[in-house]
Amino acid sequence: MVFHICQSRPFCRFHESCYTCSVARMAVTKKPAPKKAQLHQKTGKKGVKGGKIRGKGMKRKINLKFTIDCTHPAEDSILDVGNFEKYLKEHVKVEGKTNNLGNHVVVARDKTKVAVSADIPFSKRYLKYLTKRYLKKNNLRDWLRVVASAHDAYELRYFNINADSDNEDNED
Repeated sequence: MVFHICQSRPFCRFHESCYTCSVARMAVTKKPAPKKAQLHQKTGKKGVKGGKIRGKGMKRKINLKFTIDCTHPAEDSILDVGNFEKYLKEHVKVEGKTNNLGNHVVVARDKTKVAVSADIPFSKRYLKYLTKRYLKKNNLRDWLRVVASAHDAYELRYFNINADSDNEDNED
């Protein structure tokens, strides 16, 4: 037992107002250490529920599919979809390297649409970045823009130039 002279009482035990008493109270009311994981009786593995160790589950397979619709520029023969597909195959980086698609990323074309499928983490934003780079390289960035038409699709659209010219005519 710990007895000491407290400011409020001559011989107090676990008095709340003094520091020494609060330390002694914590020492007596200390919680027991948590039990280590015990072996499961039937399976012989560590853990609580059915022998499974938490946090060691199988990783989910990622299946991503993004499409880029090039219908309008392809019909007007401004954009070559085959050339765009080739550009994506050459410039998409996997693990920090270009020309490293392997079986993880597949770039396919269906007439005027380009589909990119990936089973590794792949960003839709990265696909937009590559599309913009292609448009800039081929001097099409002034006429075309990349617009998200769905949560997994982009579309190449013309800038609305007609609305601007109508406004200028009305002002004169």
